[in-house]
Amino acid sequence: MIDVNRLTAAIPRWCAAMHAAAPELNELDGRLGDADLGVTLDKCATLIAQAQPELPDSLEGIFKRLAQASAKASGSSFGTLLTVAFMTAGKRCAGTQALGRADLATLLGEVVATLSARGGANLGDKTVLDALQAVHLAMADASEEEDLRRIAIDAVGEALDAFRDKPNRIGRARMFADKTIGMDDPGMVALKRMVESI
Repeated sequence: MIDVNRLTAAIPRWCAAMHAAAPELNELDGRLGDADLGVTLDKCATLIAQAQPELPDSLEGIFKRLAQASAKASGSSFGTLLTVAFMTAGKRCAGTQALGRADLATLLGEVVATLSARGGANLGDKTVLDALQAVHLAMADASEEEDLRRIAIDAVGEALDAFRDKPNRIGRARMFADKTIGMDDPGMVALKRMVESI
């Protein structure tokens, strides 16, 4: 379950993880793109940490404030997707005090659909959407008693394994086509670092 207290407590861990992962994500992104994924998330983390003392006392308010902070960080594609994901979560949490396992699964499904519509990626294109979809499906199949953090980590790891030997089909990485076979998608790795932190 996620409530205001748990979400608030998770934010500093998320920020610290993004700062720590920045060099790794820049290096991975440099193989397929413009090497700014780590820079983007590092800046998002800095601005989110600065916003934390003023976070509202509701899930809806917190997610909307996180969206506002990340929107200031970068105009990069991943930064935009993160902002849209937070905005989607905020809308989904209107009037909600806590999210159980089934609620989280539903929320993740909505995030995947919204990000696909916004960014133009489809499932199977080897992007962060594929890893998010894997977490969504794993959450939907889990019981309330299971460790949701472990489920999310395992789901992202399985998505990385499943897509490693496939080509990227969208974004700057698509220009490298078959050269991306055998490489991890940087966005998927970023998501793995995120779920590990929370």
